[in-house]
Amino acid sequence: MPPKRNKEKPHLNIVVIGHVDSGKSTTTGHLIFKCGGVDDRTIEKFKKEAEEMGKGSFCYAWVLDKLKSERERGITIDIALMQFETPKYDVTIIDAPGHRDFIKNMITGTSQADAAVLIVAAGTGEFEAGISSNGQTREHLLLAFTLGVREVIIAINKMDTTSPPYSEERYKEIKKEVGAYLKKVGFQVPRVPFVPISGFKGDNIDTLTSNMSWWKGAKVQTGEKGKEKEATVNFLTEALDNVTPPTRHFTKPHRLPLQDLNKIGGIG
Repeated sequence: MPPKRNKEKPHLNIVVIGHVDSGKSTTTGHLIFKCGGVDDRTIEKFKKEAEEMGKGSFCYAWVLDKLKSERERGITIDIALMQFETPKYDVTIIDAPGHRDFIKNMITGTSQADAAVLIVAAGTGEFEAGISSNGQTREHLLLAFTLGVREVIIAINKMDTTSPPYSEERYKEIKKEVGAYLKKVGFQVPRVPFVPISGFKGDNIDTLTSNMSWWKGAKVQTGEKGKEKEATVNFLTEALDNVTPPTRHFTKPHRLPLQDLNKIGGIG
């Protein structure tokens, strides 16, 4: 049974985007687990099943990747939606595929979002592959902006795999390059938090990690235009709560994304 919605909290739709194998599903699954969206027993079940298939590190990804083909190939094919709560928001999170073959599914997921979390892998060669002209990091950011997403969180993932592990220099290098592209696309970079995380290990997901002594949080602008104030974002759930509450324009033209089409046979 999915958790009941908290109608007292404002609702927020978040899409998770980024290059293939950047750790989107693992980070999203671990975030849902930390926020109480799935229980310990379910995660232990997934750990056991994943280890039996020789994919022990995929246990959190399996919270969202439910198709047999997704689990066998280790990639997300269709979008998956799950609900959890942060201290401020009732969140629906949309895990979008990163593989370029399934870009239509990514567009379907992003068209439903109020804000986006871009997962960028910090591992040697992984960031470079994603940010290259053939990678999906640039493409996903541009598509998100085109579809009307104006708030984005940059989660610099796999910090435990940098050389040396949890490297501040690598974080700064990625922040500089991604920040330049964000500005080029049209995002307001001073409002964008860059949070170093490890989706698998759980660093900076819902609490401040002890593995990055250099990390003092990201200083960002928040609030309505003309009434901005500075805030410090230390970890991922804080970044979600820093998103400006979306305005629902009920009197304006409606865009209805179609996720699935089903044909039912038979008579009547």
